[in-house]
Amino acid sequence: QVQLVESGGGLVQAGGSLRLSCAASGRTFSSDAMGWFRQAPGKEREFVAVINWTGSSTYYAVSVKGRFTISRDNAKNTVFLQMNSLNPEDTAVYYCAAGVFVSVVTGRANYWGQGTQVTVSS
Repeated sequence: QVQLVESGGGLVQAGGSLRLSCAASGRTFSSDAMGWFRQAPGKEREFVAVINWTGSSTYYAVSVKGRFTISRDNAKNTVFLQMNSLNPEDTAVYYCAAGVFVSVVTGRANYWGQGTQVTVSS
């Protein structure tokens, strides 16, 4: 059974940092793009970041560019999201996704995790 399991969420003060992890199991994702999305209360899910299968290409939402960094470790079937300079507007449930690069960017990924809550206090 294919699973994506996020971890690393929590409560942090504005200006702080968190590092999210997404561990994949059930198959190897070394040939897939992997990405992160988030959904705040009362809002639609939005794209955050994506990384291609080699790790050589990344793409970020304007709202997080320069603050968040996506990376991956194919040997561990894991993708990471380093989040710095967090602000209350970053509060959301963060989801991991995997699939074809364009599909991940457009929210049509083949695989999704269950999400991890990130709360940033002011």
